[in-house]
Amino acid sequence: MPDQGDIAAIVLAAGASRRFGSDKLLHPLTLRGVTLPLAAHSLLPWLETFGHITVVVRPGAETFCSAIEIALGEIRSAQIRWIECADAAQGMAASFVCGVRANLDVDGWLIGLADMPAVPSVAIAGVRNALSEGAALAAPSRAGRRGHPVGFASHYRDELLALQGDNGARRLLERDRSKVAEIKIDDAGIFADIDIPSDLKNL
Repeated sequence: MPDQGDIAAIVLAAGASRRFGSDKLLHPLTLRGVTLPLAAHSLLPWLETFGHITVVVRPGAETFCSAIEIALGEIRSAQIRWIECADAAQGMAASFVCGVRANLDVDGWLIGLADMPAVPSVAIAGVRNALSEGAALAAPSRAGRRGHPVGFASHYRDELLALQGDNGARRLLERDRSKVAEIKIDDAGIFADIDIPSDLKNL
């Protein structure tokens, strides 16, 4: 299993799925001939790239966590550390902060979203490697458009811990765009987040 080194892998899974109409992260999805809950598909490339990952969930997510563990199997599930974010209802930034706070003593953080089931492992590994090689910020891109996941070096710690609202770290990425190491990926999966049922057709 690949070693994560000093880069922490954090996947945010604490959203309320209001626009989807039901728990989108447990919605059955067939990709590459395999049917799994949507979030399980999202986590697979992370588990292939890192030895351990942190997944941030909202309070009362025991049923969700159990369903994902059953779908992924015992070996893969052992790589997951579930972190409950008591303030998840306040927006994505609260989940982001919970994930960073649970992994403070690292050289950087790689942040992904559990509603993005088509992100390829090469994008995750590329961002991780850029951080390991000294990039301040890193993200995959395609045709000049930035996608996910996004990486932050440790000197952003205080600013990340101070984030608030729904925009997460977008403001930091825009402010310091000249510092973003872009990993060119010819895969639109780096953009494909699932907000409403019709988004599934685009996969």
